[in-house]
Amino acid sequence: MDKGRIFAYLITIIACTLYLLPLYTMVNVSLKSPEDLIWGPVAPARRLYFNSYLQAWEKISEPFFNSIKMTVPATLISTFLGSISGLGFYRAKFKYKDLLLFLIVLGFYVPPQAVLIPLVKFLADIGLYSTIAGLVLTHVAYGMPITTLLFKNYYESIPKEILDSAEVDGASLTTLYRSILLPLSLPGFAVVSIFQFTNIWNEFLFALVLGRGRASQLVTVAIANLKGTTLAAWNVQMAGAVIGAIPVAIFYIFATKLVIKGLMAGAIKG
Repeated sequence: MDKGRIFAYLITIIACTLYLLPLYTMVNVSLKSPEDLIWGPVAPARRLYFNSYLQAWEKISEPFFNSIKMTVPATLISTFLGSISGLGFYRAKFKYKDLLLFLIVLGFYVPPQAVLIPLVKFLADIGLYSTIAGLVLTHVAYGMPITTLLFKNYYESIPKEILDSAEVDGASLTTLYRSILLPLSLPGFAVVSIFQFTNIWNEFLFALVLGRGRASQLVTVAIANLKGTTLAAWNVQMAGAVIGAIPVAIFYIFATKLVIKGLMAGAIKG
């Protein structure tokens, strides 16, 4: 084995170790008993202590399901609407189209802190403040710029000859989307869904400000509250973090398979 390959393997191992160290620390601390915490986060647990998971789940179970009820529809709606608007910016021809797209995408870079006060007032005026529906509406609106841009860029990777020939045959924009673009866009839907699901599930600021009541509290806020005020139960908080990461990991695994399946299908067709 040449020295270059050995060096590449060494760098890869070091990078993977550094990347996985926080994950190892989180799981390791979550499995420690209160007595074992004095040995630090890196030292292996002397005995497995699963009671911290029971304590964490007892406190975050309701917010956990609130997050599911909020994240799933927000991801589906923002992804679907992004695919529609992305198609409009890709195929429709109208004046100032590029300028309008630029202004829409610019909204993604507006800091959430800058819109909190008008957002709270708006949701309160329409009766959706501190509700799951209000959080869904917020994340759909905030996710539209990036989902529109991602789908527009994805549609541009599809050969234009396919769409042009369908339009010559009399296909409308709706038919193009339903019969051609939608089947070809499954990898794009998977990528955008992963992005949206991860961002929405892990988001903290909107969850903290807009989910004030217990009925609308989300899992990220509940996990932060596990620390307590007098004694920091790090094993319970890390157990909550592990539980909170499970839906994202599961969704990522299944969506990644869809991405690979779509890419392989495209390679076979080519």
